[in-house]
Amino acid sequence: MRCPRFAALPRLYRPALAAALAVLPSAVMSAQPRDVLSDTWTATDALGRELPGFHECGPPRAGRQVGIFYFLWLGEHAGGQGPFDNSKILAADPNAINDKDHPLWGPMHAFHHWGEPLFGYYQTDDAYVLRKHAQMLSDAGIDVIIFDVTNQITYRRWYLALLDAFAQVRSSGASTPQVAFLCPFWDPPRVVRELYRDLYAPGIHPELWYRWEGKPLILADPNRLPIGEGNAAHDAPVALAVGHTLGQSFVTDKAVIAVGASCPTWKERDSAVTVTLYRGGPAGEPLEARRFEAVRDNAWLMVETHPPLPPGSYYLELSDASGRIGWWSHSKDVYAHGQAYADGAEVAGDRTLRLLAADDETTAIRDFFTFRTPEASYFAGPSRPDMWSWLEVHPQHVFQNSRGEKEQMSVGVAQNAVGNRLGSMSEPDARGRSFHNGARDARPGAVNLGLNFAEQWERALEEDPQFVFVTGWNEWIAMRFDEFAGIKAPVMFVDQFDQEHSRDIEPMRGGHGDNYYYQLVAYIRRYKGVRRPPAAGPPVPIDLDGDFGQWTDVTPEFRDDIGDEARRDHPGYNHCAQYTNTTGRNDFVTLKVARDESLVYFYAQTREPITPHTDPHWMLLYIDADSNSATGWQGFDFVVNRTVRDGEATVLEAREAEEWRERAAVPWRVSGRELMLAIPRTELGLNVPAESVRFRFKWADNTQRDDDTDEFILNGDAAPNGRFCYVYASEP
Repeated sequence: MRCPRFAALPRLYRPALAAALAVLPSAVMSAQPRDVLSDTWTATDALGRELPGFHECGPPRAGRQVGIFYFLWLGEHAGGQGPFDNSKILAADPNAINDKDHPLWGPMHAFHHWGEPLFGYYQTDDAYVLRKHAQMLSDAGIDVIIFDVTNQITYRRWYLALLDAFAQVRSSGASTPQVAFLCPFWDPPRVVRELYRDLYAPGIHPELWYRWEGKPLILADPNRLPIGEGNAAHDAPVALAVGHTLGQSFVTDKAVIAVGASCPTWKERDSAVTVTLYRGGPAGEPLEARRFEAVRDNAWLMVETHPPLPPGSYYLELSDASGRIGWWSHSKDVYAHGQAYADGAEVAGDRTLRLLAADDETTAIRDFFTFRTPEASYFAGPSRPDMWSWLEVHPQHVFQNSRGEKEQMSVGVAQNAVGNRLGSMSEPDARGRSFHNGARDARPGAVNLGLNFAEQWERALEEDPQFVFVTGWNEWIAMRFDEFAGIKAPVMFVDQFDQEHSRDIEPMRGGHGDNYYYQLVAYIRRYKGVRRPPAAGPPVPIDLDGDFGQWTDVTPEFRDDIGDEARRDHPGYNHCAQYTNTTGRNDFVTLKVARDESLVYFYAQTREPITPHTDPHWMLLYIDADSNSATGWQGFDFVVNRTVRDGEATVLEAREAEEWRERAAVPWRVSGRELMLAIPRTELGLNVPAESVRFRFKWADNTQRDDDTDEFILNGDAAPNGRFCYVYASEP
């Protein structure tokens, strides 16, 4: 949904249009996606960890949402350099970290990858990658991807490419996450206004906007949004004694939507104060008041005004102090429009004062969004309600909303924290993937286990907030420095460094592979709950000489995303390669299973007519007959169609001694978009009554290499996606 002529609208009508788009329900703007029931699928990762299901997680829980930090910048800052891969550099020469002039490093301030993504060194506008991200994150249960625009760049070209790709995915009936933005922590006005003007006000893809409390969510401090006036000059803190007041008068010639004071607490965390706004002076009419608890040192305590204050004379007062708190002030008269007060009487000098002036666009923006103020610190926790974290050290804080509810917590894979200070990931003591219980786990292979990630998730499950913000999905790059936060070293990387000291969940080539992805899926399931898998229908025989209409009433229906077969042709990062993929062939749509006393029948339907069986890697059916991931290949005990004969039979092969060996001929039939085949139950070891059965299965077409689970993501099409499997069970 777009409005290309938005710019031609009279300015008077733009806020009204934007406001209407903000509150439109998603159901009005997009058709209901085709539910593939991904939360009922099972999978086992490379470490043998099986996804929890209904019996472990329970049913879906209302009011639980998960977002993940997402990065748009891959390609934006290449500048004709790279990719430089730190993992490969250090593998070639581990001592390179101590040599700033080592030829393997890129130039100072050049971006370096910490490792190679599964999809290669891609650019953010690669539609193939974007569609895969949409699919993987939706399958995992991610509700919203939150774009990083904290560095004052909105990456408009790149987010538009993503929105278009996600819209294409949705047009095929598949699901995608929604989108939101994390804006600069301390200086968000320009970015917020740019996003509003470029994306939200014109109504570009409103079906993809993530809504919180009924409006599009934006992570930005609303009290820093408008153009500010007042006085920031100060030379000393003035303490507020219990039972006393401090004040500052001011005159404004503009409408004002918030007023505040900068308050020191001398680093104490139990300080509290009431901030009251009066008309005129200390004896004037009280207009607004707000109590602030657990005030952070030097925080600006802002009182919002509803409606905006008209131009005039006003007075701001601090009172009812608890703990140690004060007001940053200046001993001289530095603010021409007001006067400092103590206990209602004028005193020399002025106090700090922030006035947030209103204009039409600011008013429209504040009405359009649900704001949550992002907290930058990994250590401090919230300083007021309606704040959200993006990354913290364990144990993470709970961030409450203005109603006192446990609204949000962050969960991170790793943190560039060294002890209790902000540090660089390249520092040896940074909290990497293996950090937990206060130290790095030194066991070989610990980096593959997600120990830091698990510790943070367990904390979030214990507190059970309404929203969990995961950091992160696909940052991948960091600038090279030689100094950060007062620490110097020959080679430094702040947010990403190597496999251990990185925090991306998107699968990598080699290393931990997709372990963190399935760990993410497992914890989201434990947090949000899952649906009970559909039970197998009653036994029913299928006549392979009959028509395919026999399958119409067979239940359950197993589904795959439509239009997800692999198609790619896009340059990589800094044009390092032209990534092409033409393996997309037979696109699975619907799969079914039936059974009787002697046979198990399988059915596959594709989007287009099925290609000839002489094609390589054609319509492979994998079966985990014993539902045991420790047997066979990746749990699969049998495969069909790996070897296909001319005529009316294909081949069932069994996994024996780490090889596929022919077991039996299997009758099959193909017509147009449909295929069916029948396998004797005895060949699968299903020697139980027809009423009782349980096994796992998946289909794949045109994978390029045998015995490689990455093929289920990268090439052809797989149903279900990746390592996931369908479960066919009479008693799920």
